[in-house]
Amino acid sequence: MIEHSLNVVGSEWLIIIFVALILFLGTGHLPGAARKLGKAVSEYNKAKNDVQNQLKEVSHDSVEISGPVENERQKNEIIAKSLGIKTEGKTDEELQKQISDRIGQKRIDDPENQKPN
Repeated sequence: MIEHSLNVVGSEWLIIIFVALILFLGTGHLPGAARKLGKAVSEYNKAKNDVQNQLKEVSHDSVEISGPVENERQKNEIIAKSLGIKTEGKTDEELQKQISDRIGQKRIDDPENQKPN
């Protein structure tokens, strides 16, 4: 048996692909195809950069917690800051309600939300 293998590496594949494209598309359609490919790559890079920038913005907004909280108010303030809620001039109950509304969960300590036994 005779074994034949293509020992083609690296830039030789680019030449083979380029020649195949010329044979397949012809010289008249090649510039248009290259232009479309360039636009597609450009749109991909733009979308990738947008996503990366959004992830950077989210990661910079995270709240740093240095240690355990001392009281319920401090815990609520940390949660509120991480959700983008202003804490000045609000009572603990108002703050808890805004946090629950933002998260979309019902408050457990609210008598209206407790199930009868």
